[in-house]
Amino acid sequence: MRTDEVMALDVVRGLATLLRAERFAEVVELFAPPLRAAVSADALRLAWAAETAGRGGVREIGEPARAAGDGAPVRVFLPVTCADGPLTVITSVGEDGLLQGLRLDGGSGTEWQPPSYAATDRFTEREVVVGTGQLAVPGTLSLPVGPGPWPAVVLLSGGGAFDRDESSGPNKPLKDLAWGLASRQVAVLRFDKVTFTQPGRLPPDFTMADEYVPYARAAVRLLRQEATVDADRVHLVGHSMGGKAAPRVAAAEPSVAGLVLLAADAQPMHEAAVRVARHLTSLSPGPSADATVAALVRQTALVAGPGLTPDTPAELLPLGFSASYWLDLRAYDPVSTAASLTCPMLVLQGGRDYQVTVADDLDRWRDALADRPDVTFRIHPDANHLFMTGRGRPTPAEYARPGHVDTAVVDEIAAWVTRRRHTTE
Repeated sequence: MRTDEVMALDVVRGLATLLRAERFAEVVELFAPPLRAAVSADALRLAWAAETAGRGGVREIGEPARAAGDGAPVRVFLPVTCADGPLTVITSVGEDGLLQGLRLDGGSGTEWQPPSYAATDRFTEREVVVGTGQLAVPGTLSLPVGPGPWPAVVLLSGGGAFDRDESSGPNKPLKDLAWGLASRQVAVLRFDKVTFTQPGRLPPDFTMADEYVPYARAAVRLLRQEATVDADRVHLVGHSMGGKAAPRVAAAEPSVAGLVLLAADAQPMHEAAVRVARHLTSLSPGPSADATVAALVRQTALVAGPGLTPDTPAELLPLGFSASYWLDLRAYDPVSTAASLTCPMLVLQGGRDYQVTVADDLDRWRDALADRPDVTFRIHPDANHLFMTGRGRPTPAEYARPGHVDTAVVDEIAAWVTRRRHTTE
């Protein structure tokens, strides 16, 4: 074993000791400067609590293992055994002995398999580029076989640095949707988020609007230029934060024919963050859990208060987002924006979703849009946040189990998109 590999394993053994003791401030001292600037001790404490409490608490942290591959930085896997399932801490250690990356992965190691409702002989796929310039992103266009013209959708993934499939452990919910809808004669465009492809090139004042609006508009226009797509029937299908952003995109791009909002959050995100943290820490209560929630409450009070300015350091704020990002979110009301639109909407919600809920989110959409005959609401009682069916109290552990977006959800979206027409027709 090379000297740098031995050193990397020793560093991660030290990390394991600190994680066992939940000494997160000391963990951050192991970070290289770019990672330290992006992830605070409080943010790490919250992420650790969310992942471990949702899996019933930590039972054991095992021996680190060197990942396959050569060169620096050295990637190391640290296995964590929880009561309700495994967790892996994936790290990369530079030549200076500092952690250049750290990710909590709840995946089971199972590779994604196509859902039974996908018929790959009914559509083709090709790579596309969404946007222009240095921050353009790659995407995939799924086109039904035949001359069309087909209705189409642009898929918008949730908050975070997601790829075009919204990969989460062994699951790829946006790929499920893309293949399911394309099998039902709906063209689909999905793309990697710029936060996934080029996180190091984003400006410090980057916002949610920057993250979604220009890319979604470019995707809509790309679909409208496709020969086999009906240019008057290009829709947005947004999941989670993608659903929150969808009305903002439609307001900027009037050609959008309609919106499908999947578990779209309407509650202010800083409030939702505290609610979700309380739910997760209740799964494994204790002093550390209380400290996690208390730290988040302090951070969200700053987001909600008059003292938030563009110069407020990100380490004082929730979830690692910058002050500019929070100021933009605070100024945007997705529900009132949706109410100002004239396009039809389909709003779907999972009954077992603890991240976006009926009481905290769906009811806000219904209060504003219930009198609109062109807006349809539907709750799928057994669906979680990824619209995968389950039973019992929802936890993050079920995201680590292989599954697929429920067939009924795919069918409902396909039927709604296929029968809808642009309101100007």
